[in-house]
Amino acid sequence: MDLFSNLALGFSTALLVQNVLYCFVGVLLGTMVGVLPGIGPTATVAMLLPITFSFEPVTALIMLAGIYYGAQYGGSTTAILINLPGESSAAVTALDGHEMARQGRAGAALAAAAIGSFIAGTVGTIVLAVAAPPLARVALQFGAAEYFSLVLLGLIVSIALARGTALKALAMIALGVLLGTVGQDIYTGTPRFVFDQRELYGGIDFVSVAVGMFGIAEILRNLENEHTRPAIISKVTNLWPTREDRRRMVGPILRGTGLGAALGVLPGGGHVLASFTSYAVEKRVSKRRQEFGRGAIEGVAGPESANNAAAQTSFIPLLTLGLPAHPVMALMVGAFIVHGITPGPNVLTDEPALFWGLIASMWIGNVLLVLLNLPLIGLWVRMLRIPYQVLFPMIILFASIGTYSLGFNAFDVYAIVFFGILGYILIKCGCEPAPLLLGFVLGPLLEENLRRALIISRGDATVFLTRPISAVLLVLAVAALVVAVLPTIRRRREVVFAEDE
Repeated sequence: MDLFSNLALGFSTALLVQNVLYCFVGVLLGTMVGVLPGIGPTATVAMLLPITFSFEPVTALIMLAGIYYGAQYGGSTTAILINLPGESSAAVTALDGHEMARQGRAGAALAAAAIGSFIAGTVGTIVLAVAAPPLARVALQFGAAEYFSLVLLGLIVSIALARGTALKALAMIALGVLLGTVGQDIYTGTPRFVFDQRELYGGIDFVSVAVGMFGIAEILRNLENEHTRPAIISKVTNLWPTREDRRRMVGPILRGTGLGAALGVLPGGGHVLASFTSYAVEKRVSKRRQEFGRGAIEGVAGPESANNAAAQTSFIPLLTLGLPAHPVMALMVGAFIVHGITPGPNVLTDEPALFWGLIASMWIGNVLLVLLNLPLIGLWVRMLRIPYQVLFPMIILFASIGTYSLGFNAFDVYAIVFFGILGYILIKCGCEPAPLLLGFVLGPLLEENLRRALIISRGDATVFLTRPISAVLLVLAVAALVVAVLPTIRRRREVVFAEDE
């Protein structure tokens, strides 16, 4: 009964006029940035974060969350229509979705994506509502040693799941942690790495790093080559799938939802992993394997269900442990902190209206997304014709104004330029910026709990091994590190043996 009473509290909060309005704004913006390739939810949330500072905390979080899971819906539209995924998790959808569009079945593909996304998003929100409270109660037993081990585990798991080599991901996390130490020491007040710049005494601004790394750097990367767009499918007919299509969609939607709900809690990019895993599973269990890559509706319904279920359950570690499972979740941590709320298990007891209001808003958002994505497909097709030379300057201008409004300090604008150039260089070197942002957010938490645990134990480092929960988390961290590094070692050994021969 507690669950129903808590959900009643959540819906009473989420159904307030201003919250419904900003939920709609969030999912609309999310769908738009999902449709437009090169603009992801991370950059959008980073650029809009300053605007939400004057909002009520629950209103701000409802809108920012809507942008994230709305982008999962929108990313499939361009993947299906023009074979250009708007979101990384929609890359698999393009394999069969665009083939269906070329066969004149774009409507069925778009409907399969929307229906699968709605069902998976609804189930994922139920999992979030059921699983979050017991996990929060367990998290209340965590001390400094347990939090240190948990943060360390989260960082190492993000190495295992990041694209590229484990060494590059580890380097990005280390750089992020290092950037997080800039400013005054949390215990002694001693300035660190400030280089006589007064603006750095309070640390590097989170929004500057996020906007630069994910907004400006991505724009620079996209401007390298002039984008040549394929012919757009301008007419979408036969919107509703046939009876045979609906029969073939049921299994993939259910399996994709289960996979996404389980993998969404993993740090680094669970929604991307979920969509790829779902496609691999569907191809393995299908009796029509030869159709995959040639227009199989299972290849659309499964991955889209998986990435949308994962988008909902990725909020579980954020709301229960205060740990971001995705770069957007790292931005959400910043939103919590800006509004004077520490994300973690205490949110459930200290801010129940916010906690349950955010969960209830996801059901409302999923309904709004279905209403947006089916009737407005024609609009999204027209939006794809906006020239990049018009779109990108508008984004840079908006990002600069939003960042400057934080403290009316030109240094913040210079910072986004610096981190934009740095992010572009890192991308060209084959490094992924997402682990850097996770390291930047979690680094101060890692340092604070490490030092606090050592102070409490009077310098005894074995405290991390003698406390059972901490020891288990450290063992898992070591196992995750081995999983991350082992493929690299194997590849090097193969090269050495090949040279010896």
